[in-house]
Amino acid sequence: MKLYYYIYLSLFFFSIPILAQNKIDNFLKPADSLLIPRRNAVVITEAVAISGALIGLNELWYKDYPKSNFHFINDNKEWLQMDKLGHMYSAYHIGNTGANLLQWSGATKKQQLIYGATLGFVFQTAVEVLDGYSEEWGASSGDVIANATGTALYVSQELLWKEQRIVPKFSFHTTSYAYLRPDALGKSLNEQILKDYNGQTYWLSANVHSFFPTSKIPKWVNVAFGYGAEGMISGNKQISDANSSFEDKRYRQFYLSLDADLTKINTKSHFLKTIFSIFNTIKIPAPSVELTSNGVVNFHCLYF
Repeated sequence: MKLYYYIYLSLFFFSIPILAQNKIDNFLKPADSLLIPRRNAVVITEAVAISGALIGLNELWYKDYPKSNFHFINDNKEWLQMDKLGHMYSAYHIGNTGANLLQWSGATKKQQLIYGATLGFVFQTAVEVLDGYSEEWGASSGDVIANATGTALYVSQELLWKEQRIVPKFSFHTTSYAYLRPDALGKSLNEQILKDYNGQTYWLSANVHSFFPTSKIPKWVNVAFGYGAEGMISGNKQISDANSSFEDKRYRQFYLSLDADLTKINTKSHFLKTIFSIFNTIKIPAPSVELTSNGVVNFHCLYF
């Protein structure tokens, strides 16, 4: 529901303006040992960004709705769980950003995992608290579990392999469903990317060379497993059925595709490494095989 806040927050942490190319590269190079000014800058920046996002979210989203006692809701069946994957994806990448920033400051690996990788879970849990006190919504246990799953995916790989072999990614294509209910699914392209679950696909992109290090497979080649859903204009089928002009035939989509791990591209430029890390959150267009829950198999020459 509020995926755009998570995406903006994650990208915000990388938005540090430096004028000269060499200065940029030197600035972005991770420190070999703890640099207190860098660590303080990271902590202050994160605190300001998260506080500002929560305050802005409260003013723009919750302020005009009636308050209630803190309560939970069960929305686990809505949108065929697409929103839950959005929570997992966001928690992972905000945590990844938090850990990378602490690495840049020279913090220890333990500190990166405890204080950095948990950043996404902490932020999104705070949003759930706001939901919980809103009469319009309510805190979702499913969302909390999805947030924890995204954080656990990052932390477990660092503990097990000391690298991220499996990365959640995102792709989107426009659909005709948004025009049937633009207020819920988005009027503009920007809104549709964030709201139209019919056009979203979430992926787990696995780096092949990391699992088979002795092979001759290029280090950047990935195999991606995707999940999507279509045929929805509302979270619940019952609400869709109430709209006599639309027949709800929602179904799940499962994908197998190729992808690229941009962080595996060999470069000494820390500026390029940062850019590659940012864009590594997005699945590249590639040939894909789709299997739907209706038993239909589709082949896409280039799916995004």
